[in-house]
Amino acid sequence: MLCKRIIPCLDVSAGRTVKGIRFQKLRDVGDPVEQALAYQEQGADELVFLDISATNEGREALLHVVEAVALRLMMPFTVGGGVSSLERATRLLESGADKIAVNTAAVERPELIDEIASRYGSQCCILAVDARRKGGSWEVLTHGGRRSSGRDALEWAREAASRGAGEILLTSWDRDGTLSGFDLELTRLFSLKLPVPVIASGGAANPGHFLEVFRDAAADAALAASIFHDGTFTVREIKEELRRNEIEVRL
Repeated sequence: MLCKRIIPCLDVSAGRTVKGIRFQKLRDVGDPVEQALAYQEQGADELVFLDISATNEGREALLHVVEAVALRLMMPFTVGGGVSSLERATRLLESGADKIAVNTAAVERPELIDEIASRYGSQCCILAVDARRKGGSWEVLTHGGRRSSGRDALEWAREAASRGAGEILLTSWDRDGTLSGFDLELTRLFSLKLPVPVIASGGAANPGHFLEVFRDAAADAALAASIFHDGTFTVREIKEELRRNEIEVRL
């Protein structure tokens, strides 16, 4: 059985880590380099770095911040934000990223997924899906959760996987920052219907929420921000509780 992964997320704006609720009301929560090192020491399996203002400002992710983080990390490092071309993906990889997360630009031009996966391999291309409940299904949001694409989230993820995306970073817009638990229905749907691993994101507040998303929703990994940034729980504390409940993790 593959180990389940715990992944802290750094949402970065203007070089600082921020956190909000449903992608709004952002507050400063620290220095991304210091936080990355702290999570590495706590035993995080990977780190996700998202420059959340890059797309709306029409620029690429801040390469000097990416480089500063990458230089001191020994775990896999995913970077997203403003990845609108193969050239920008290449610059991020050259700056130290191990994987590239694409969202808005891929919705607007799905061929971007083919290009990244073809050049660097599917394991390097992560599709970030920001999903908002709409009736009995979920719709894809773009531009940092500000715009509806009109696309069905599951169908879009299926297309992305067929184009070469090697993993889906699935964020519930409805749960993001609410500390109300992962959206188990959404995560279970994606986990059971897609041929690639699913990272659950949005709503984690305690070890029980991680246990639920692994045990009841079949997630391959779980991502969180608020509880780690605020020091509510450490990565190790989450993993220890999962191990006590017979969920296989690396300690």
